[in-house]
Amino acid sequence: MADAGYDGTGLGIHTPYKQPTGDRPLAVDNRAHNLLLRSMRWLSERGFAILTGRWRTLRHTTASPRALGDIIAAALHLTHFEYRYLPQSR
Repeated sequence: MADAGYDGTGLGIHTPYKQPTGDRPLAVDNRAHNLLLRSMRWLSERGFAILTGRWRTLRHTTASPRALGDIIAAALHLTHFEYRYLPQSR
């Protein structure tokens, strides 16, 4: 998922449809697509804002993506513990 600035990035990257030029409204299917993208993106953006706001290490890091994934996973677990959030086991 990406925002409208990444239009035309390729397969697998979902971007919202832009408003057509003129007075034409966006088609119903395209509005529904944009709504679904917004509803999924806000969760990840809120989670990332909580993590970067809480953990100063994540604000300015030069770690490799592989190492950064481990750091983020640890920060997520510690944040869950701090907020007393216990995910349901399945």
